[in-house]
Amino acid sequence: MPNLNVAVLAPVGYAKDLGKAGTASDITFYNLKKGEATVTFLEPTRYPERLASLFFAVSPARAAILVVDAVTAQFGEQVLMLDCMGVREGYLVLRNYLTPEQLAPLIRGTVVGAYLVREDDPIALREEILTRASALVEDQSPPTGAVPVDHAFPVKGIGTVVLGDVVLGAVRRHDTMRVLPSNRSVQVRSIQRHDDDAPAGYVGDRVGLALKGIEADDLVRGDVLATTDDLVSSAHLSGRASLVRYWPAPLKEGMVLTVGHWMQFLPARVLGIGVEGDWRRPQLRLELERPLVYPPDARILLCWLDGGKLRVVGSLTLD
Repeated sequence: MPNLNVAVLAPVGYAKDLGKAGTASDITFYNLKKGEATVTFLEPTRYPERLASLFFAVSPARAAILVVDAVTAQFGEQVLMLDCMGVREGYLVLRNYLTPEQLAPLIRGTVVGAYLVREDDPIALREEILTRASALVEDQSPPTGAVPVDHAFPVKGIGTVVLGDVVLGAVRRHDTMRVLPSNRSVQVRSIQRHDDDAPAGYVGDRVGLALKGIEADDLVRGDVLATTDDLVSSAHLSGRASLVRYWPAPLKEGMVLTVGHWMQFLPARVLGIGVEGDWRRPQLRLELERPLVYPPDARILLCWLDGGKLRVVGSLTLD
């Protein structure tokens, strides 16, 4: 049964009542397991100071819990992030006497507008999400797969261990995988899913991979382990952008944006802009210092870290 990843956008520590704390850095993972159903809650512990923390929590998520204490710029940024990342399933928890009617104009037309409103009861919410996880069906047919690296570290007696989520297909014990963008070759010695040994991991699974053929210091967050040949690795991107409705002015050549995809959050300079009619739908050409790894026709996040209260720019569908 596949794992359900849920982003928890709430006061730091809210997720401790939803699962057992695991790996912690700029995002903290909380794990929940009941029978065959497993859930991973991702909390952005360095947000709002670091927008990357919010992105890394939302990027792997299939669903979200958005806890709203007040209508603030931070709330608006979270809504824009969820909408640009296409997290269509979720739960809206309102506090401090906020009502759905008060938020309706602010979330209308976004994915959050379809979220289910729930009481501020983490225990009941946890059980509802477990029920949702137990209904997921695992597809064991894909022969190839991809795992973006979240953490990499050495373990005595085992070697290099990588933590990450399976984002495409499947990864199996003894698979030979390429490390992108460096294109190095490694072999999967063993796999763990929720601390249990497993022969394979499938889309949505949070996995630990013991690797042969590479040192932990040779891996960074955002590298992608892949058995598929379909991924693109390029430092030059082009595509059609869709800017958020609150973005105040056209983008300009020379701006340094930040692009996000999987566990990659990289600076990108705008080399060219083509506008035909609507400036909120420009054709962009970007240049990165490091290649971005992505599947064909991917949609990536656009941010401007100097944007103050509005750092989420929109999304870019790549050519």
